Amino acid sequence: MAKRVAVVLAGCGVFDGSEVHEASAVLVHLSREGAQAEVYAPNIPQMHVVDHVKGQPTPEQRNVLVESARIARGNIKDLAKLDVKGLDALIIPGGFGVAKNLSTWATQGKNCSISQEVEGVLRAFHAAHKPIGLCCISPVLAAKLFPGCEVTVGHDTECEQWPYAKTAEAMKELGCRHVNSQVTEVHVDTRNRLVTTSAFMCNAPIHHIHDGIGNMVREVLRLA
Repeated sequence: MAKRVAVVLAGCGVFDGSEVHEASAVLVHLSREGAQAEVYAPNIPQMHVVDHVKGQPTPEQRNVLVESARIARGNIKDLAKLDVKGLDALIIPGGFGVAKNLSTWATQGKNCSISQEVEGVLRAFHAAHKPIGLCCISPVLAAKLFPGCEVTVGHDTECEQWPYAKTAEAMKELGCRHVNSQVTEVHVDTRNRLVTTSAFMCNAPIHHIHDGIGNMVREVLRLA
């Protein structure tokens, strides 16, 4: 039987939703490994809408579920309907939507809150000992909810290649262990069944991002 994996999206677009290349890479690698992806998103308004040409917010309003449906080609469900019992694993791609729509990390950092629905899903998979794959910024969700967990967002020293390295320091302050890694590598926390990889936290060629996500997907399925 094909393993069924929930993929939770946060909108469509790196600056205000899910990072499209990361979400696509997750779906491609799940397909390649013979797994069945079931895509979900919360039916909530986006925190804001960003003009991706200008990099600036606009007065427009959009819905996270409706925007995520663009990536899922319309084959998507309301996150409120997710039932962990019928699923083998959970994967959450990155993008600023994770920090803006699934949580308030973008504005509050380590003092953020996580959407009630998203927290409920993460805790349900964790309690059921089912693997959770997180890439780019989404490991902050685990750092907030599971003290003592082990994750990676790449490196913890800021430089041109790792412009978001301060994220690792904030996660450490939450009591988790950050493991430095290269963009194509993953870290597996076997106790918490978490698989993380840095993706676009690194300034790297897009095929390296794709390879790292592929390694994450394979490890998640191995644990499922």
